[in-house]
Amino acid sequence: MYNSDEKKKYLKDNLSPKRYNHSLNVASECRRLAMIYGEDPDKAYFAGLLHDICKELPPEKQKELVLESGFSVCREELETHSLWHGIAGAYFIKSNFGIEDIDIVNAVRFHTVGRAGMSRLEEIVYLGDLISADRTYKDVDKMRKLSYSNLNEAMLEAFAFSVKSVVKKSGLIPLCTAEGYNFYMRVCREEKKMLNND
Repeated sequence: MYNSDEKKKYLKDNLSPKRYNHSLNVASECRRLAMIYGEDPDKAYFAGLLHDICKELPPEKQKELVLESGFSVCREELETHSLWHGIAGAYFIKSNFGIEDIDIVNAVRFHTVGRAGMSRLEEIVYLGDLISADRTYKDVDKMRKLSYSNLNEAMLEAFAFSVKSVVKKSGLIPLCTAEGYNFYMRVCREEKKMLNND
């Protein structure tokens, strides 16, 4: 059902070696997280593999796909070209590969910006991208440890990391990212409250 080998050939032909290697690493990480959190490992691998499919298209081609997609896209996303590849990629796999599984489409669509109420697969791809083997940022080991032990806390930490990075670069924060941060903050507060009441 999830023909990863066929898609690997496409990615190898259309991505730089570095980006292709990153895609393989993210796919492996997604499989690992899926096994921890009870998702379909093959589906998670497949979604992780495709997450950056449009990352290296020329910006004007990415924007064309974003505008063609018919997806709901906020102004901040439209004004930030580094965010176009997720939207473009989701539309591309739907229109070019015939992938109709909304979970996979959304996992690609939201792997950079996130959102409130993400599905388990979306969370896995979001974190898989952040903690893949090729990532070397300062707190990556801490982020990996958290991702393997508490999914909601890892998501909150990931959103906080993302927001801080954008603020540092004087970028725009998409509404869905702010809503995602608030959503996971509330979820984690509720979890703590329940633990304290036990």
